[in-house]
Amino acid sequence: MPTRRQFLAAPGLLARHAPSPPNLVLVLADDLGYETLGCYGGASYQTPNLDRLASTGVRFTHAYSLPLCTPTRTQLLTGKYTFRNWRAFGILDPAERTLGHWMQKAGYRTAIAGKWQLFSYNPPDYEPEWRGKGMLAEQAGFDEFSLWHAHHTETKGSRYADPVIYENGRYRDDTKGKYGPDLFCDFLSRFIERNARRPFFALYSMVLTHGPFNPTPWSPEWKAGDRFAANPRFFADMVHYMDLEIGRLVECLETLGLRERTLILFTSDNGSPREITSRLGDRVIRGGKGLPTDAGTRVPLVANWKGVTPEGRVLDDLIDSTDFLPTLLEAAGAGTPPGVTLDGRSFLPQLLGERGNPREWLFFHHDPRPGWDKERYRLERWARDRRFKLYEDGRFFDTERDPDEQRPLGPEKLAPAARQARERLAQVLASFHA
Repeated sequence: MPTRRQFLAAPGLLARHAPSPPNLVLVLADDLGYETLGCYGGASYQTPNLDRLASTGVRFTHAYSLPLCTPTRTQLLTGKYTFRNWRAFGILDPAERTLGHWMQKAGYRTAIAGKWQLFSYNPPDYEPEWRGKGMLAEQAGFDEFSLWHAHHTETKGSRYADPVIYENGRYRDDTKGKYGPDLFCDFLSRFIERNARRPFFALYSMVLTHGPFNPTPWSPEWKAGDRFAANPRFFADMVHYMDLEIGRLVECLETLGLRERTLILFTSDNGSPREITSRLGDRVIRGGKGLPTDAGTRVPLVANWKGVTPEGRVLDDLIDSTDFLPTLLEAAGAGTPPGVTLDGRSFLPQLLGERGNPREWLFFHHDPRPGWDKERYRLERWARDRRFKLYEDGRFFDTERDPDEQRPLGPEKLAPAARQARERLAQVLASFHA
């Protein structure tokens, strides 16, 4: 990975930029599959702001997460596969160095807003050995924070109407009648305004579109006062409001003259909730949150750096959640942290119009235990390329033709391309087995 001096002196697109690294804004939606966005062919929801970022930037068609929030967030924040640092669901090892820490070291002012949920996840009567453990927001490398679910699970309160928000070391007492996503977006907008003259990194860890499926301020029920009504029909309003929040952040950057100096990345932590069905072209897709299928793990990824990212570029490069940390470090001109194992691979070159070094495979270690439903979840490992997917127990699928994984392919009747893919993915799994 280049030094900052080498990065800023690089030929081509980067050489035309001011002698300071770009601002970085990473938006992580909660429970939002790729099929929900119009730019992916989604026909059920309104997402004009994200569609515009995709049409004027870069969109990836093969970005993947783990099927649940904490495993993906752990990988994204540390750049490591979860078998290296997993402790329990809702727990981030306080000994880890996060994306926030590394961006601070690179000279960035850092902030996070939205969902935390990485400390003391279990209620007192459920696996109490994880009570009061994990990483606090104050330990995570962010100069400023405004967060829901910062401490014990049973005190987390609402994330939407009348939200419970822990902000810069104290709980806010002015949230009555307000909407959580509005307050988080306001917080980040103020952070950006205060730091417009220096490099900043903002992580918007959105609470939308996770259940409960409540009205938004654009829903008639909000004005009628039934703000805690829960019904999957509000999911469409929540997706639309999530997109409006993206538009507000983009407008803030535009107003401050920062769009040409800011790389925006948008992705999600896992697929859509299982209560939700959406139209993707002619297909109807049921959300697969918690499942290792495409419906649970295939997520949107849109990148936009005005004047830098090629407009309307669509890439089928394989991306996973460990790749964000090295990508952002490279964008900041920072070197690889010494003595730290990173599993991610930077995709910054692809955002600059270059070929880069795309992955040939992705590896997944998914074990949300302890602290989760032991009847529903167990350790699963798999490897995949764009088309084929091999589980450690031998199940093999053509996800292009069978995205719901209903028809496993037996090893005895594989076409040559499938046989070669199976052998290659078996080698990947074997390399991580030790």
